[in-house]
Amino acid sequence: MDTITAGQYLLVYNAFSFTFAAMAAATLFFWFGRSQVGPAYKTALTITGLVTAIAAYHYLRIFESWSSAYALTDGVISASGRGFNDAYRYVDWLLTVPLLLIELVLVMRLSQSKTVSLSVRLGSAAALMIILGYPGEIADDNTTRAIWGTLSSIPFLYIVWELFKGLGDAIERQPESARGLIKQARLLTFASWGFYPIVYMIPYTSLSGGSVETAVQIGYTIADLVAKVGVGILVYMIAVRKSEAEYGDAAKPVPVVVAQ
Repeated sequence: MDTITAGQYLLVYNAFSFTFAAMAAATLFFWFGRSQVGPAYKTALTITGLVTAIAAYHYLRIFESWSSAYALTDGVISASGRGFNDAYRYVDWLLTVPLLLIELVLVMRLSQSKTVSLSVRLGSAAALMIILGYPGEIADDNTTRAIWGTLSSIPFLYIVWELFKGLGDAIERQPESARGLIKQARLLTFASWGFYPIVYMIPYTSLSGGSVETAVQIGYTIADLVAKVGVGILVYMIAVRKSEAEYGDAAKPVPVVVAQ
């Protein structure tokens, strides 16, 4: 990490700063957006905002850790000796990744038994995926990284199967106005989650030194933005569409009339 350049340091620094602001702004948007949906979908938006709130906190800590790990003086970067704590990412994912799946299940408004069953199965698989990936992330050799990465892919493949096979029939029964958005949310979830393993494999490429660290941090940051903010916006749109179909004008806030 001591071979990182000033330009690489600033690129990651600004990416962390931007993502913290984006996560914080998304949290406010999702929580204030609860007033635009029917009662059945308020919990889904609460969890959507909780995901970005947790991410905003951890990106603040990641930003602080990155800032303290290096010293930039007259355009020259040097390691401070404190070390960059990348474990904040895995703590964040352990909390937010299961919630990302639960918010998607909740916005579909399935039966109570199926909602609980899917949430438990998908949430547990997501947590296991993160737990298995962490030893590989901190490993010093690529062989260990590959072993744990392969183990982590097993629950990931199960999640993909559930998203496309297990939820297939349920999606087709959704209101027509929201069905396309739900498919988009499912596809975007798969695409963004599929990007994480690609970033995980960057140390196997021809990149070296600070380029590896920079590529990994930027890659994970982009994936987080898409998976949390991007999918969250789709969940919000689904909740609004379904509220309009199921509640009509009753889902909209009643304007307050002030007597003159």
